[in-house]
Amino acid sequence: MMAAILALADGRVFVGRACGTLGEAHGEVVFNTSMTGYQEILTDPSYRGQLVCMTYPLIGNYGINPEDMESRRPWVNGFIVKEACGYPSNWRGRMSLETYMREHGIVGIQGIDTRALTRHLRDHGAQEGIISAAETNAAHLVERARARPGLIGRDLVREVSIDRAHGWSEGEWQLARGYTTPPAPRFKVIAFDSGIKRNIMRQLASLGCEIEVVPAETPAAAVLERKPHGIFLSNGPGDPEAVPYLVESVRGLIGKAPIFGICLGNQILGLAFGGETYKLKFGHHGANHPVKDLATGRVEITSQNHGFSVDPASVEKAGLVETHVNLNDDTSEGMRHRELPVFSVQYHPEASPGPHDSHYLFQRFVSLMEGKEGG
Repeated sequence: MMAAILALADGRVFVGRACGTLGEAHGEVVFNTSMTGYQEILTDPSYRGQLVCMTYPLIGNYGINPEDMESRRPWVNGFIVKEACGYPSNWRGRMSLETYMREHGIVGIQGIDTRALTRHLRDHGAQEGIISAAETNAAHLVERARARPGLIGRDLVREVSIDRAHGWSEGEWQLARGYTTPPAPRFKVIAFDSGIKRNIMRQLASLGCEIEVVPAETPAAAVLERKPHGIFLSNGPGDPEAVPYLVESVRGLIGKAPIFGICLGNQILGLAFGGETYKLKFGHHGANHPVKDLATGRVEITSQNHGFSVDPASVEKAGLVETHVNLNDDTSEGMRHRELPVFSVQYHPEASPGPHDSHYLFQRFVSLMEGKEGG
């Protein structure tokens, strides 16, 4: 196997073997603590601009299948694993991880100490890095990584959003049946695509929502012309403050229909209400993050993928209250408006991958459209 190097902007270097497509990839290096779900991670648009390190040592053991894609293509800039399984075994698997990576041009590295890398990122923070099987001069790679722009101020939503609106007609996946046909729709939902994951749309469709997915640059007036019962703000990559056009659209929709936001959607809502966001040291990426619901005291194990957070104190004057908190670091994980039918969470209740503790939030959105719940 060809040698490969991972060089970080702070000078730390890891030497391993090339994995996937031979070449070079750059981006912010982050770690994900999920044991499974690598296929959903690869195809999550929220990872645009990042090199993802999996902390679990064996990745690819159940292969790749056509059903577990979370978007139309993979979006990670690069992939870092301890060992990429060359002989997967699963009745749903159709190809190996490396074959999939090569088919889609994903550059990766394996054979490094991924837990040492994870500990380094935890201590020193997520940072720019380069994976290369072409450049052998580690010092030169470090210099190039230092010269790379970070995520702050970069609009990555434009890179992952769709060009034109489309519908959605697929329901939840069931064993032996695959994806099901959803029930007849009762509500029309306009979903902003900032990098929307497919399982979000499946959850909404399974609860009777007719979904129209629109580009992130869609203005508020164009949304209101469609006369929606509800508005959904999706997850997505990068810095929320670099997406002012979406913030402006959402500001024009507040109070016009119930609004539900997830991940980047939570941050966009915070900015639309005049709040502030900030970058986390190394972000939250994984399927095992404990979150406490402040109203009920219930603790949910959640799936997460974000590098920015809302400052809850910055939105209190606008009528928003914090509803959920991360028990690992006390960062805000959700909010709602005191009077308006508006709420959002920072984590991923669609749980793909991840536990299903938070599926109830989709029903909460439906209840708001039914007029059964207040703000």
